[in-house]
Amino acid sequence: MLADGAPPRDIADALAEGKAEKISRKNPEALVIGCDQVLEHRGTILSKPENPEDARAQLKRLRGDRHSLLSAAVIYHEGQPIWRHIGQVRLQMRDFSDAYLDGYIARNWDSIRHAVGGYKLEEEGVRLFARIDGDYFNVLGLPLVEILSYLSTTGDIEA
Repeated sequence: MLADGAPPRDIADALAEGKAEKISRKNPEALVIGCDQVLEHRGTILSKPENPEDARAQLKRLRGDRHSLLSAAVIYHEGQPIWRHIGQVRLQMRDFSDAYLDGYIARNWDSIRHAVGGYKLEEEGVRLFARIDGDYFNVLGLPLVEILSYLSTTGDIEA
């Protein structure tokens, strides 16, 4: 999809759908929720850092600038998608020092290596930001409010 120039929103949606579809094939009677998240910065998608140097390069790229997190969720039932949602959060990183950045990566590498962009807002990564516009659950990669709303509307959970 990247090679074809698909927008980040479509990529997040396709990744979430692929996860839900895979599990739904094995459990067609179940409601299956697939989720995934994409970080978009100036038209480019950033992935999980491969090593501390990659995390440093990504965070330096994002430093002092805005980017978006797109969190997609797709629900499958009986082998078919029945609901989807893509939440977006816009984030503004502060202009932190190189010294802080190096210490941040050293202290947090074991955790941030699993996170797109090399940060986790639910941990020390919140200190990297000047402003966050959007739903916290979308930051975590799960548009929980929208999922719960859908499931309560359909009667799949108690309203």
